[in-house]
Amino acid sequence: MRNDTTETFDIGETRVNRLGFGAMRLCGEGIIGSPADEETAREVVRRAVDSGVSFIDTADSYGPGVSERLVGEAIGDPEDVVVATKAGLLRNREGEWLAHGDPDYIRNQVLASRDRLRTDTIDLYQFHRPDPDTPFEDSVATFAELKDEGLVEQVGLSNVSVEQLEIAREHVEIATVQNRYNVDDRSSADVLEVCTENDVGFIPWAPIDADDLESHGDLLDEIADGHDATRRQVALAWLLERSPVVLPIPGTSSPEHLASNLEARKVSLSDEDVRRLTDAGT
Repeated sequence: MRNDTTETFDIGETRVNRLGFGAMRLCGEGIIGSPADEETAREVVRRAVDSGVSFIDTADSYGPGVSERLVGEAIGDPEDVVVATKAGLLRNREGEWLAHGDPDYIRNQVLASRDRLRTDTIDLYQFHRPDPDTPFEDSVATFAELKDEGLVEQVGLSNVSVEQLEIAREHVEIATVQNRYNVDDRSSADVLEVCTENDVGFIPWAPIDADDLESHGDLLDEIADGHDATRRQVALAWLLERSPVVLPIPGTSSPEHLASNLEARKVSLSDEDVRRLTDAGT
């Protein structure tokens, strides 16, 4: 169903291919520390770009700092690739994810992220998660200031509601929203609808979560058999059909899994395939 005019999306002034790469799993076990083989991790990033990926997503909390560093070491700051990162989420010693949207913290983190990504200006800087201990508008206003100061090109949000998206848009142009969404988890369907209506990029995290795919495994496998594909490839192809603003970012630390994920670009689902998968989540 897709064609050349729907395979790309503009983030600011940069046109990216809609199937991107999530760099979270470049880190060690539990998304903490360095991977056992850093060179393989860097090679995965390079292979992604060489294979036509022009949108890479990471965050300061992945590692922490490890994913950003590896991405920066692997590709630097290419003009034709949007490298997105995030701030506003901490990791404690137990590995828990803790929201932290304090403006001073965000200002400190943008400097560290620029250094690790080897860039003067971050292409897309996303507020990782609203912090119940910090007024949402205060956090968003800080991201707006960073854009005005030229430290970031575009501003994005993550893990937000429709109401929070609309509040943020009163302060700064929002280029993207990153919320959990896949074949089984449609909890952010209302946010996707608003993004589609306003041409805001929608980045579904956990796009091919194994447990979620298992919930519709028989249907996915049936459709996959008809396309000589895997259930993960079909799930990614379905996301690309959901809306022209959807930017899936499947992540992996394996060159083989990367190649398999990118094969989803070749899977052309029929209208009936899309309808059956869409209905399966309602």
